[in-house]
Amino acid sequence: MIDFLLFLEKGTNDMGLKTGVMVAVMIVVFYMFLIRPQSQKAKKEAAYRDNLKKGDAVMTAQGIHATFVGRSGSYASVEIAPGKVAKVLLGTLQPIPEHK
Repeated sequence: MIDFLLFLEKGTNDMGLKTGVMVAVMIVVFYMFLIRPQSQKAKKEAAYRDNLKKGDAVMTAQGIHATFVGRSGSYASVEIAPGKVAKVLLGTLQPIPEHK
């Protein structure tokens, strides 16, 4: 990569080409390190929520551990204590992190 940039430095006096190459490199870097990982994470979370079954242990975004009861549109019913069912947004549910 550095050799290529040094070649550009020596080989031409055209600043437009250098600028264009640097912009292209920056776009690739942003895509590989910011955009792509975020979209993969969003897809993984959506797949998790689509595959929830009654009785699965979940955690809300607020950190409340609960048991998944069912879904109704964009809402989910979770049992937070025996006999106590709460209605939360489906998007706030996430798997319980594993303790090591």
